[in-house]
Amino acid sequence: MIDDPLDRIAAALERMALAPLPTPDFDAAAAFVWHTGPDRLEPVEHVSRVPLNLLIGVDRSRDTLLANTRQFAAGLPANNALLWGARGMGKSSLVKAIHADVHASHEALRMVELQREDLPSVGRLLNLLRGASQRFILFCDDLSFGHDDAHYKSLKAVLDGGIEGRPDNVVLYATSNRRHLMPRDMIENERGSAINPAEAVEEKVSLSDRFGLWLGFHACDQDQYLAMIRGYCDAYGVRIDAETLRAEAVEWQATRGSRSGRVAWQYFIDLAGRKGVRVA
Repeated sequence: MIDDPLDRIAAALERMALAPLPTPDFDAAAAFVWHTGPDRLEPVEHVSRVPLNLLIGVDRSRDTLLANTRQFAAGLPANNALLWGARGMGKSSLVKAIHADVHASHEALRMVELQREDLPSVGRLLNLLRGASQRFILFCDDLSFGHDDAHYKSLKAVLDGGIEGRPDNVVLYATSNRRHLMPRDMIENERGSAINPAEAVEEKVSLSDRFGLWLGFHACDQDQYLAMIRGYCDAYGVRIDAETLRAEAVEWQATRGSRSGRVAWQYFIDLAGRKGVRVA
């Protein structure tokens, strides 16, 4: 029996303390999703992605990110990458496709998806990855920050690494519709109302500067849009004549008011369904 009140408090706190996380089985899968409450890495058996050769109109970004990923997988220096620009133009698809392509020749390459709202836990995640024999692409999709959003400070643990430094076996790939990860009107508002306009947004805007690679994605033209759909049809064996495909695809994009890789894929899914072709 413990008589000393301080000893009783210490014993109670020890019982309440979270047990250290067991070392994850990084051989369980090639991709994982990071969850909190409790902290865990969930293996992903089947990653939703399209083959790299089906991503059309992003050749420069594809080649740059592919070379960077191959360097990283081979244990060579590599940059964190920010993929920014028009929505639906294949930013997240490119990251997942490149991971699959490089993993085929570098089996130790892993991908870990981190949700924006879980950024405050990134330090705990890095502690799990640090020292592992595998190499990890930390993937944060649709990254952006609003007014008074302090999550961006947690991201610096990945980009700058703090006193420990970013683990050599971790690189961050993030996608965003915003080049500076925050709305332009917010930047202008803070500049206009601050005593020192330059310092008002410097901390947040400079966050994107910490990415070694900036890869821009821009809206596609109609020829690229149709080429995307034709590529999907050829890859999955969907037969349709060029005139019909063009008429249907143009009408499809007109009803959505936009033209992008995502819209091209959505039309193709509809077409494949009507043709009775399964898309794995």
